[in-house]
This record gives sequence, structure tokens and C-alpha cells, in this order.
Amino acid sequence: MKRDLMKIICCPVCKSDLKLTVENENEVEVLTGGLLCQKCNHNYSIEDGIPNLLPPELQKE
Repeated sequence: MKRDLMKIICCPVCKSDLKLTVENENEVEVLTGGLLCQKCNHNYSIEDGIPNLLPPELQKE
């Protein structure tokens, strides 16, 4: 996920801003990490550079 995406994405549940946590990145993008909504406390994972922004009830465990 490119960091510029943070300017346009929001929490799919409450539409608030997300906080980025980076576990692994290269010079182009974030490869693994998470996106946390501080308003409704939902966490969305980033794996292989792809953020999973499905609402929590639709995410696979």
C-alpha cells in the first residue's frame, strides 16, 4: 500500500481517519502492517501491500 493512499481512505464503518502502523516496507510501499480507526477501534490488516478494508463482520478470521 502506498503511503499516499492514507490521504483518501477512511474507516469503512464510521468514515473516520485511520492510523497507519508499519511492520515491513520497501522504498515504494508498506508491505505489512495495520490501519487502526481510533474512533470505533477497528483494526484492518495490510498484507502483501494490500489493505483489507472489509468491515470486521465480513473479514475472515
